[in-house]
Amino acid sequence: MSKRVFKFGGASVKDAQSIANVAHALKSEGHKDVCMVVSAMGKTTNAMEVVVADYLKAKNERRDVVEVINQSIAPVVDFHRSIIDELFGDRADQVRSDIERMFDEIVGFITWNKSLNKSFIYDQIVGYGELLSTRILSAYLAEVGIDNTWHDIRTLIKTDDSYRDAAVNWEATADKVSVLKDSKQLIVTQGFLGSDANNFTTTLGREGSDYTAAILAYALDASSVSIWKDVPGVLNADPRYFAKTQLLHQISYREAIELAFYGASVIHPKTLQPLQRKSIPLHVRSFVDLKAKGTTVTGGAALVPQVPCYIVKKNQVLLELATQDFSFMVEKHFSTLFNLFAKYRLKVDLIQNSAISFKVCLDNRFEGIDGLIPELEQEFKVNCHRGVSLYTIRHFDDESINVIPKSEGILVEQRADQTLQVVTFSKQKS
Repeated sequence: MSKRVFKFGGASVKDAQSIANVAHALKSEGHKDVCMVVSAMGKTTNAMEVVVADYLKAKNERRDVVEVINQSIAPVVDFHRSIIDELFGDRADQVRSDIERMFDEIVGFITWNKSLNKSFIYDQIVGYGELLSTRILSAYLAEVGIDNTWHDIRTLIKTDDSYRDAAVNWEATADKVSVLKDSKQLIVTQGFLGSDANNFTTTLGREGSDYTAAILAYALDASSVSIWKDVPGVLNADPRYFAKTQLLHQISYREAIELAFYGASVIHPKTLQPLQRKSIPLHVRSFVDLKAKGTTVTGGAALVPQVPCYIVKKNQVLLELATQDFSFMVEKHFSTLFNLFAKYRLKVDLIQNSAISFKVCLDNRFEGIDGLIPELEQEFKVNCHRGVSLYTIRHFDDESINVIPKSEGILVEQRADQTLQVVTFSKQKS
C-alpha cells in the first residue's frame, strides 16, 4: 500500500486542545502508512524571528548575547511548557527534558556562532519551532495510543546552502527518504526544514511545510497529499481581504501553480511541481470538519466552479525606471536589472515596459531593496513606491476590478488573456 502524506500547519497545533484534535483526526482518517509533516505551533515562527532580531541587535551593540537570548526566548519557553503541562500533567518529565535540551541547543549555537550571515543565523534558530512542536505531538500521540516514530527531517531533506530559501538536492533527498518506505507505523516529522552538505539547518522559505509534504510524497511515490487547515479548502479569495468567497472544489495542477505563483496563500508556490510530475493528487481539507471533502488539486478541469480568483500581496515595492539620458530601454538594460534583482533576492511579481521606461513590482521579503536602489541609481533614474499592494485576478470579468477598495489609487494596470494585475497605493497616505 502506498503511503499517504499528511501536513498539519501551525493553526492545527496551536494549543493543547488543537493537538488533541489532531489525534482525533488521525484516528478518524487512519494513520497506517502515513507520513505526517507538522509546522511550528501557532505563532512560534514569528516569535523565533523576534529572537533572531534581538540576537543580531545585541551582537551589533556588543551586549551579552546569552542574556539577551534568554530574555527574548523566555515567552517561547513558557508557551511550550504550558502546553506540555496541560497535555501530560505529572507525566511530563521526559517531554519536558527533550524540550529543555532543544532550548539549550539554541543558546549553545549563539555562544559559538561567528557568522554575520543573517540568513544562516535565521535558519539555525527559527527552525527549532518545528522540532519543538513535533517532539510534543509525537509524545502525545503515543500517550493516546497512536504508535509513531519521530524523524528529524534535516537528516532526510538535503539542500544547498541558500539559507532561508534553500534548493532541494533531489537525488540525495530521495536516497535519504527511502529509509521510510518500509515503515508501516505513523511517521512524525517537521516541515520547512532541511540541511546542507555540512549538516547546517536550512529552511525552504516561509510557509515551506507544504513543500516539505510534496518533497516527501515525490520521494515516497505517495498515493496522495492532504494539507489540513482551519478553512474549508481552497477559496477563490482570502477572506481577510475580500468580503465574498467561494470554495473551489477542484483545481488543475496548472491553475494551482498559476494561483500560487501570483501569491495565493493556501498552497505554497513550490508545492505543486513535484506532485504534478508524478500525478499525485493534493487534497486541502478542514481539520474542523472532517466530513467535508475540501479541494482536490489534480489533472482535469482548470476550476470547479469556474469563477474569478482574487489575490492580493501587501507591502510590495514598485520601481519606475528610466535611462539617465532617456534613451531606449534595450536588452543590455534588462540584463543589468534582472541580475541585480537576483543579487538582492527580490522576486519579480509584475513588469511593464515602454520604449523609455520600465516598471517592476517586487516582493522585498529578504529586505534587499535598500541595497538595490543605490546600484540602480548609477545607471537609471529611479522612482520608488514602497508599501504598495498588488492585486491579481485570474479569470477576470468586467466586474472584477470593483473588488479593489475605492480608497486605493492605481499605479499600474496590466491585462493578459485570463489575468488582470493592478498595483495600488493608499490615497490616505499620499
